[in-house]
Amino acid sequence: MFLQYLSSDPIFYLRVVTILIISISLHELGHGIAAIFQGDDTPVIKGHMTMNPLVHMGIHSIFFLLLAGIAWGQMPVNPSKFRHPKWGSILVSAAGPLTNIALGMLAMLVINLSLYFDWNKIVSLEFFYIIARFNFVLCLFNLIPIPPLDGYHVASEIIPEMKALGRSKIGLALFMILFISGIGGELFSLADIIVRALII
Repeated sequence: MFLQYLSSDPIFYLRVVTILIISISLHELGHGIAAIFQGDDTPVIKGHMTMNPLVHMGIHSIFFLLLAGIAWGQMPVNPSKFRHPKWGSILVSAAGPLTNIALGMLAMLVINLSLYFDWNKIVSLEFFYIIARFNFVLCLFNLIPIPPLDGYHVASEIIPEMKALGRSKIGLALFMILFISGIGGELFSLADIIVRALII
């Protein structure tokens, strides 16, 4: 279990927890900024335009993160206020994963600069590697087109027939199967491939 790292490798444990809390909060803020850009003031009214992780994740999500390395977040939006309902929904849904891509790419930039200029003594490559790896995993996971993930909301706007999946028990069942399928290992493998490909 993830909690075991607290005793076996506390530095890694604290790094992962810190990175995930910040990355998930920024992911949700990405949704909020996109929603505001689309004319929806719900994120502001609900007080979610903040870096406070308790607002975005809640105590239960943070508890599961500390215990099992699993966490989630939320950003309240009102699609009926979007200037362009269809494309606005796609933009707002995609903004979270795009934020994770940006964070991952920024970490890779630091890694490449550190390798090029030999900054290893002043920059922790492992820390930025964890940032890149976990943010690419967050992006890949959220792009899976199963409710309630962002990928589903994007796909259901492009293929309206998929919206029924979000209202049925099948969608919930698929999400549960996704969790117990061990897909996390595959996503980390894909993230490692991306990281290696981006090292210049």
